[in-house]
Amino acid sequence: MTRLTVGILCGGTSGEHEVSLLSAFNIQQALDREKYEVVLVGIDKQGGWYLGRDAEFLIDVQDVRKVHLDSSVPVAHSGRELVPSTLGDAIREVDVFFPITHGKLGEDGALQGLLELLGKPYVGCDVTGSAVCMDKDVSKRLLQAEGVPVAKFRTIRTPEDLGYHEAVAALGTPLFVKPAREGSSLGVSKVRNAEQYAQALRTAFALDRKVLVEEAVAGREIECAVLGNAHPEAAPVLGEIAPRHEFYSYEAKYVDENGAELIVPAPVDPEIAEQIRATAVQAFKTTACPGMARVDFFLCEDNSFVLNELNTLPGFTNISMYPRLWIASEVPYPELLDRLIALALETQR
Repeated sequence: MTRLTVGILCGGTSGEHEVSLLSAFNIQQALDREKYEVVLVGIDKQGGWYLGRDAEFLIDVQDVRKVHLDSSVPVAHSGRELVPSTLGDAIREVDVFFPITHGKLGEDGALQGLLELLGKPYVGCDVTGSAVCMDKDVSKRLLQAEGVPVAKFRTIRTPEDLGYHEAVAALGTPLFVKPAREGSSLGVSKVRNAEQYAQALRTAFALDRKVLVEEAVAGREIECAVLGNAHPEAAPVLGEIAPRHEFYSYEAKYVDENGAELIVPAPVDPEIAEQIRATAVQAFKTTACPGMARVDFFLCEDNSFVLNELNTLPGFTNISMYPRLWIASEVPYPELLDRLIALALETQR
């Protein structure tokens, strides 16, 4: 049996570097070595590229605060060449890439564009879907146009564009302030007064040139996993995030072991669950997403719901919701990886 060579791209220069490394570790452990040969391509925080052949390439994988690439491995690419000669042989031997580089330059279409230029198939959304979903402003406008319910929001490009009292008059209180193009709740603040609002804007604008000010929706956080290309499907089982922090922040997700309770399956009325699943698939199609996405909702007390965001490269750590929902839907982790790789190869035909 001829094995496919899978190149796992991990790390990256974004604030989600460590989470990406944990996801890569789990993926390489779960891939069936009778079907796949695995090449690890790590990108450090400065943009240097490294090649690894085994799990020891990733150090301290038990702690998101300490996990890092093995710095004794020679740098294969310093970032000054589009296709560095030292990576050439490794790239040529890869049949399909599995990018798990969360955040900017990894999840926003940039890396996907590079892989397109190299003519290599890859797991997950293409350039268009990745770019659209990474930009919360653009994706929300598209979803609104298709009748998908989203939270009320305003988009600003300077701190002076929207004052606190004007924001409260339009969106209520409390408010969420978030960078338009970040993931894992990086730079997100919940604010209740003008002083907090000013600080939240400083935090968000430090990460992005475009910022969303959004109403706070009172509801349960429900997540849905979608998989497919031309005919996507939503996992039969939904999940719920019950944060123990003020909201589901980066710390609650990855640093604090007790930051949130993950409930699978989520206790949701079957009729409402079906509506959520159908809306997730609709959103997936609207934002031009082949491959996969985790679609996040807020479910209110009256059983109405709004779509929060689509995550086109969801985490694959040991606590990540996307694989857990498929496992609960009787799709084991290795089979899920098989299906994702098959979908990637399908797009190249």
